[in-house]
Amino acid sequence: MRSKEKISYFYDGDVGSVYFGPNHPMKPHRLCMTHHLVLSYELHKKMEIYRPHKAYPAELAQFHSADYVEFLHRITPDTQHLFPNELAKYNLGEDCPVFENLFEFCQIYAGGTIDAARRLNNGICDIAINWAGGLHHAKKCEASGFCYINDLVLGILELLKYHARVLYIDIDVHHGDGVEEAFYFTDRVMTVSFHKYGDLFFPGTGDVKEIGEKEGKFYAINVPLKDGIDDASFNRLFKTIIAKVVETYLPGVIVLQCGADSLAGDRLGCFNLSIDGHAECVRFVKKFNLPLLVTGGGGYTKENVARCWTVETGVLLDTDLPNEIPENDYSKYFAPENTLKIPSGYIENLNTKSYISTIKMQVLENLRCIQHAPSVQMQEVPPDFYIPDFDEDEQNPDERVDQHTQDKQIQRDDEYYEGDNDNDHTMDDV
Repeated sequence: MRSKEKISYFYDGDVGSVYFGPNHPMKPHRLCMTHHLVLSYELHKKMEIYRPHKAYPAELAQFHSADYVEFLHRITPDTQHLFPNELAKYNLGEDCPVFENLFEFCQIYAGGTIDAARRLNNGICDIAINWAGGLHHAKKCEASGFCYINDLVLGILELLKYHARVLYIDIDVHHGDGVEEAFYFTDRVMTVSFHKYGDLFFPGTGDVKEIGEKEGKFYAINVPLKDGIDDASFNRLFKTIIAKVVETYLPGVIVLQCGADSLAGDRLGCFNLSIDGHAECVRFVKKFNLPLLVTGGGGYTKENVARCWTVETGVLLDTDLPNEIPENDYSKYFAPENTLKIPSGYIENLNTKSYISTIKMQVLENLRCIQHAPSVQMQEVPPDFYIPDFDEDEQNPDERVDQHTQDKQIQRDDEYYEGDNDNDHTMDDV
């Protein structure tokens, strides 16, 4: 057993202030709600809190195509009508709208996952949390499923500099297709996704038969589920498969995507998981005592997302939280119950015992095809990405700087960083 784990937590208030549009289910405001709930339970006093750096375009292009990153960088709601062909090419539109500060939003959530990976690599922490991350659908050259930049792939690429094998686990209700696709041909990353599959449910991939190809054959694991799975079935299946995966693959680090749309009552989901059932997966993964990077993901009933990720922050800190929610800036969203836990749902469970047994047997059979962990010739570790210093002298004082840019150069003071946990100034060292 390690001594008390050191936990790093990444948050920038700007990430919760963007707006996808009036009828769009993705509400980044849920991240502010989560953060304030974490603060109200005083969990910030048990972690080191960091504001992530904004990922540079060149960092995003470690996975994404440079032309796609460049387009995201320059497109705005006011200019999008000039680029109909590019919008179609990069799949921007209804699901993935162009909104104010889109690129900065991507820079912040991706920067958080990259910073989290670097801190783990450098042994500065044992567990790193970025609830703003986990946007697992984004592809190399296009947006998909409310995701523009795939922070998970960027974080895993960072971890691969120091670790021979990375295990990626995804408990979002949707298949983790973007991450699987990125590493489909390699044994350096094993992807394991538990998700709803069938009935044309988005994204339509993630059949148990999708197992990887070439060097990656048997290193992609898919656990396709039907509507209504409950805590008991999900947890049993999860623990059986993940225990065998860790025993077989021997990862050096784990990335856990905690999409909260697998909770009962989610606006887009169709599972029956309670918060306790969802959090049990986090508790189980933590017990392996491996370096752990935890992200958010989907989740469209925002008060339940905030509840879930707060409980899971508590789990990672070995802290039980009282069920009565303390007074906080978002208390009205948790009324009238004002409780942290939500019960499991009432959707009919279409996952029969024989169906679950069949899926489990297929997955374990595929795992048996991996005799042992792949041996990897580790090269000299490349340096962390070179970040140029911001040089005020190079700024032309005669050029007008818009108010938004000026605001961004001012230190924010509303994030509740306290005493020893105020590590803003150390981020240049990461």
